[in-house]
Amino acid sequence: MINEPATLYIVVPCYNESEVFPITAPALTELLKDMIQNKKVSTKSRIFFVDDGSRDNTWELIAAEHSVNSYVSGLKLAGNVGHQNALLAGLLTAADKSDITVSIDADLQDDTKAIIEMVDKYYEGFDIVYGVRSSRKKDSFFKRTTAQGFYKLMNMMGVKTVYNHADFRLMSARAVAHLKNYKERNLFLRGIVPLIGYKTTSVYYERSKRVAGESKYPLKKMLSFAFDGITSFSIKPISLILALGIIIIFCSIVAAVYSLIAYFCGNTVPGWTSLMLSIWFLGGVQLVSVGLIGQYIGKIYIESKERPRYNLEMFLTDEETINEEIQNNQ
Repeated sequence: MINEPATLYIVVPCYNESEVFPITAPALTELLKDMIQNKKVSTKSRIFFVDDGSRDNTWELIAAEHSVNSYVSGLKLAGNVGHQNALLAGLLTAADKSDITVSIDADLQDDTKAIIEMVDKYYEGFDIVYGVRSSRKKDSFFKRTTAQGFYKLMNMMGVKTVYNHADFRLMSARAVAHLKNYKERNLFLRGIVPLIGYKTTSVYYERSKRVAGESKYPLKKMLSFAFDGITSFSIKPISLILALGIIIIFCSIVAAVYSLIAYFCGNTVPGWTSLMLSIWFLGGVQLVSVGLIGQYIGKIYIESKERPRYNLEMFLTDEETINEEIQNNQ
């Protein structure tokens, strides 16, 4: 029996979503109305759109919807800071006004009805509820294979993630408060949230195709996202370089012994091909090693500057519209 329904904020990061917004806003509004009517959540619950410095008229659409739809609030960031930072901005800003937050992408490929089940799990005592895809049958062979490879690689590298889970999740107020303590600038929320602890569970759903607009995660961005996730949470790549170096040294010793034996046996035939292959191979290994170590040093450099992850420009609430000159994240 629920005496006091929780206040829910559905956080929706948006970047150039003018095509899909007219579909997203009504769908989430109807969902929220039903949940309020069924006393699943309080009447203070809102849909919280976060504009990540869109170059189209996404913010204008959010502001227009806010003026006629009391269930819609909005947050405008001063510039484009990326999906993960925009999502974090929404979660931390909504934390003071909500008991629970649910993050979902604007394309609504994630099943909105799963939000109802997530809220039920919250009332059962869970602080974090992951939305997990039940299958990838609708994905292309390439996307399915690369996605599965991504999760397996992350686990191999020691990064704790939830298989087939993206950023569709429910978090309680205390879970978000704890998330605030993670100060790194190189954000990978899929790896950070499992570190929070507290009681967690999952709900399963079928993912739909995008109804409008273009995906904001093409192959290049997906590869970059995966690399950031690995290098932000694991030093295993550096350990692998060390192991590779030891193996190469061992092979060099074997080659040296073989060369000496061949020399004393009089079989010293010039091996131009093998020499060139060795030079190219070792040169490539050195360049890759230096580049990988450089990535870690670069991340340390970025973290050491402690620059704000985002700046807020405008906040649309029920009471008023707040213009921020430059408000840093807390």
